[in-house]
Order: sequence, then C-alpha cells, then structure tokens
Amino acid sequence: MGSIFKEYKIFFIVFGVISVVIVSLIYNTLNVYQPLPIYQPASVSAELVDSTLQYQKKYHKIADFALLNQNGKTITQDDYKNKIYVADFFFTTCQTICPIMTDHMVKIQKKIINDDEVMLLSHSVTPEIDTVAQLKRYAEKKGVNDKKWNLVTGDKKEIYDLARKSYLAVKDAEFGGPYDMVHTENFMLIDKKRQIRGFYDGTNEEDINRLLSDISILKEEE
Repeated sequence: MGSIFKEYKIFFIVFGVISVVIVSLIYNTLNVYQPLPIYQPASVSAELVDSTLQYQKKYHKIADFALLNQNGKTITQDDYKNKIYVADFFFTTCQTICPIMTDHMVKIQKKIINDDEVMLLSHSVTPEIDTVAQLKRYAEKKGVNDKKWNLVTGDKKEIYDLARKSYLAVKDAEFGGPYDMVHTENFMLIDKKRQIRGFYDGTNEEDINRLLSDISILKEEE
C-alpha cells in the first residue's frame, strides 16, 4: 500500500489541490454577493407614483424636506445625512394596519438602537390631526426613541409630494381632496445616497426580518 502511495504521490497531491480549487470555486459561485436593487419610479406600481415620474428609469432620489417631529423640532435631510434609514407613512388614529406597522418599527428600533448608521422616519398622512402634541403622545405610548426615530408632521402638500414623488409609497384617495392619500403597508429602505433600496410589507414578520437582513447587506455595500 505504501509503495502504491509513493508511486502515485504526485498524482494524489495534484488531485487534492485541484479538488480544493474546484470546491472553492463552486462555493464562491453559490455565494456571490448580490447588491440590493436601486428602485426607480418606472419599476414601481404606477398607482403609487406621481404621473410626472411614472416613466423615470434612473437618478431617482428622496427630495429635500422640512417637517416637525414629535418634539417640535424641524427635521430635514441633514438629520439623515450619511445615514441608512427606514421610512413609512401612517397616522396615529389608524386602527387597522398602523398599529402592526408601528409594533414592527419598534422591533426594528430595538435591533438598531446602538447602530449609529441606521435611523427611522415615519410620516403622518393626516397632519391636520397629527399635531406635534398628538405625535408626542403617540411616541411616548409606543416607546419611540427620539434619537433613532422621528415621527413627522407638517404641510400636507409637502408630505403628499414626498409620498408620491420620493418614497413612491401611497395611493391617491379616490374621492378625497387634491392632496388626500391612502397610505400602504410599505416600509422603504433608503441608503446614504437617498436612493430606495427595498420595499417591505410592514405588517409581515418575515418581511421585517428580510428588511433587517438587507440593512446588513447595505452596510457592507456602503
């Protein structure tokens, strides 16, 4: 047996090296890093996009904004500069999907509480009801951490334009006024370049876990 091994020693060594290389190549092929997509208005359902943007296929970014948070502080893009953040649209008196969405935002907040790169941003779709005082009561009730999560209110047209032209997240209210909107359950993942990198069902536990996983992917990418 020993003589056979000696005779074919070089063969076994070469075969072993080739085997290791092949296994490594297969492993790397199956585990190729896949960057998250960059969403454009043209790739999102038309009912969620302002008609002026429905055919835009590149260069989409979240617009500048200035809105008041639960503490009465003016929040702008500067507060989210060089941050990854999760955004959504809600209203404090909603009794259907909003409580579930908020609970899931709380879960995300717990996961990113010590991560300086990640924040949260929730926009009220009924700013006439959701005053600063109302948002403050809601924030305290839900356990919102002011350093990680802003609940914002302000001019209804500005919020409507952000929802329809930036985040691509709400539908027009069929019989509402000019800036009335029907928010969806969507959470949007925004990167440090203000680009939309993911849409998630804010009422679905599996989607929330996928969102948390995608945050990790996005951090590696950036």
